[in-house]
Amino acid sequence: MHLLSVISDFNHLLAGPVTILFLGVALFLTFKLRFIQFRAFSRFIYLIKNNGPKQSDNSGEISPFHALFTAMSTTIGMGNVVSPSLAIMAGGPGALFWLLFYGFLASATKYAEVVFAIKTRSKTEDGHIIGGPTRYLRLIHPILANWYGLITMFLFAGWSALQSNAIAEILVEESVNEWITGIFLSVVLLLVLWGGAKRVGAFASKLVPIMFCLYVTFALFILLKDLSALKYAFTLMFSHIFKPASAAGGFLGATVFAAIKSGTYKSAFVTEAGIGTSSVPHALADTSNAKDQGILALYSMAADMFLCLVSGLLVLVTGVWMSGSELTGKLVYEAFKVHSPFFGRWILIISIFLFVLTTVIGNGFNGVQSFSSFTKHRWVKAYYVFVSLVTLLGAISPVPLVWHILEVLLSLVVVPNLIGILILSIKDFKLIKY
Repeated sequence: MHLLSVISDFNHLLAGPVTILFLGVALFLTFKLRFIQFRAFSRFIYLIKNNGPKQSDNSGEISPFHALFTAMSTTIGMGNVVSPSLAIMAGGPGALFWLLFYGFLASATKYAEVVFAIKTRSKTEDGHIIGGPTRYLRLIHPILANWYGLITMFLFAGWSALQSNAIAEILVEESVNEWITGIFLSVVLLLVLWGGAKRVGAFASKLVPIMFCLYVTFALFILLKDLSALKYAFTLMFSHIFKPASAAGGFLGATVFAAIKSGTYKSAFVTEAGIGTSSVPHALADTSNAKDQGILALYSMAADMFLCLVSGLLVLVTGVWMSGSELTGKLVYEAFKVHSPFFGRWILIISIFLFVLTTVIGNGFNGVQSFSSFTKHRWVKAYYVFVSLVTLLGAISPVPLVWHILEVLLSLVVVPNLIGILILSIKDFKLIKY
């Protein structure tokens, strides 16, 4: 508990400035780009109808839509299910509003990240694309780029730990020991990374959309079953935007800042907007129009926000957010278990397991890219072992400890990325102007 206290104190020290940075940059870009979230909608519809941005003469490695779906594969999943409930537990019902509010504003941040990533990408001698924050931050100073690349090696491993932590906590309710969950996930991850068996991830990713549709269907069934409770949930959310959430049931209460901070951080975890990591796959897109790719990335966040809204309302409507003061990621599981004891419960478990499996594999591959950029593709197998061990440790560690460690790592990554985006947006605004 002493370690948790130290990390928690450090996290609280960083929380204020980083939350202001998250919201400040998102607000700045929203106004600077003249609310591109609304203005670019007709262009987005055009791109969808016409099979995406115009492809260039082999300037990238994958198609624009493939790049989009690759980026979305690590943002849509477990985070959409667990993060809203954790935000509400830490900050009260108002945290759900701030989660959605940041998601709306930060879609402008994601647009800028993707455009800068494509504009600054380069090709290696063997024809591979290098793009993302480590490239555009180098325009400002190599120290920023190197710092970002170094911390993301640990952040990607930490995200895998977070995934295994969430599924392990839920499976304990089904009498599956955390060690079993952790060992299984870490072994599968190690085998996939070691053998490069991308077919495992590809197969699971085809099932994920189906399972998520089932998840949304069951969640909406619960939400629409009692419209008065749904109306009350919205009232709770909006009434606590600028009002402290007082203690209720097992909920200990929370300040307004706790709601803003918790909602903003969890939204960043879900969408990766402001973190910059999702711009890496977008940088691989074979497109001649960086702004069109940025628009696809901008509106992809609507799917994240819808799923977060559904999950957040679920814990408010069912009242499970008041069931205990302990920070836990299993509130949605409890809601499904009570309101749809058999089918809903197992659909949730299977869905989450597939989300976790594909996201852990995706984070492992992304972490390898960061690691390889520092070691010139040496000692890669040592990183495979490292990320697998971290995944195992995540499953057996207390939930608050895992989240506090991840929030510290998140802060250390976000600061150079957002400062870089801010400077580039002022200095080279013409690159992203729409």
